[in-house]
Amino acid sequence: MPVPVSQTKAGPGLHITQQHNAVLASEGPFERAARMRAEREAAEAAGVASPQALPDGAQNKMPRTETPMPRRAPDEKIQGDAIIDVKGLNFSYPGLDGRPIPNQPPLIRNMSFKLPAGSRCLLLGSNGAGKTTFLKLLGGKHMVPPETIQVLGQPPFHQTELVSSGDLMYVGGNWTRDVAFAGYSVPLAGDFPASRMIDSIPGVDPARKERLIKVLDIDVNWRMHQVSDGQRRRVQICLGLLKPFKVLLLDEVTVDLDVLGRADLLRFLQDECETRGCTIIYATHIFDGLEFWPTHLAYLARGQDLLLRKAEEVPELREGRLLELVYRMLTAEQEKVLQARGPRPVEWDPSQEGKVDNFSYAFNNGWTPGTLTSSIKSSTNAVMRN
Repeated sequence: MPVPVSQTKAGPGLHITQQHNAVLASEGPFERAARMRAEREAAEAAGVASPQALPDGAQNKMPRTETPMPRRAPDEKIQGDAIIDVKGLNFSYPGLDGRPIPNQPPLIRNMSFKLPAGSRCLLLGSNGAGKTTFLKLLGGKHMVPPETIQVLGQPPFHQTELVSSGDLMYVGGNWTRDVAFAGYSVPLAGDFPASRMIDSIPGVDPARKERLIKVLDIDVNWRMHQVSDGQRRRVQICLGLLKPFKVLLLDEVTVDLDVLGRADLLRFLQDECETRGCTIIYATHIFDGLEFWPTHLAYLARGQDLLLRKAEEVPELREGRLLELVYRMLTAEQEKVLQARGPRPVEWDPSQEGKVDNFSYAFNNGWTPGTLTSSIKSSTNAVMRN
């Protein structure tokens, strides 16, 4: 929208000319991305380097040295025996003071894991086993000691260019956000076409973009505030795969896709691994038709027992009995947990209100930030403190 510029106390040093007193045009992020892409393409066509966006007059005052970014060949096959290398990983979510919560064991305990290039690893486990946390750690979402996780020979949290370059890609979660005084997990929506989001990512191979749009069956004219959950998920996956990745982490991204869309996506991912040597870890609870897709099978139990096997070492995969295998492993794990913990109570005990293992609720007798729900004592919305 136009932004008016006004003048107050005009005098020496503060004089604003009639030209600057005119209406200035502003632009949104999508318009800015489209303009910068057009300027870059025009500069490349003319054979000159595109200038960086600097304040008026700054280009003549500030020396600038161009450091060319290394161009990756999408068709170059990736090789290596340990593209993902995890050694003795321990991880705990912090408490309110930012430190590990006392008397609580780490969520991820003494985990070691190694995958070669070209692997398609199926990550299995029960709810709460730590699969999402493990994938986020591999994706550089949480800080851990650099020597515990190496992706493409670098620590993903500390070497941010792994993610910014597109070599390491994490696709997971829902496109939702918490809106103050409205609610949690509100779907991200906007009255604009899907093409605007897809075209806003710079440096994308047009042929790859066209192929992904066909594979995911995306209508570029979809209005993003009117699409279904499955259609929104297709656009999310497309954005995550537009750049040729080297390591891809998928966290239950096919839960909203129909059978055909899921099959087409898995064929695309298999082709990426076989032709370019990419490495993929795919966490899912949907096992139909997956028996012949993975090269490795990993089972995570309670954040500590990580069982990794090659596909040829798992006869259930060759025999098409993956669901039966997972059911048997989950049942055995559940029996171990019940023996160690005992059965859960089936009725509410008022004396246990506000207690969670070694924690208790500390009520702040006020309103929780950003919501209209109270945390006054005796309410269920409280801050958990040690």
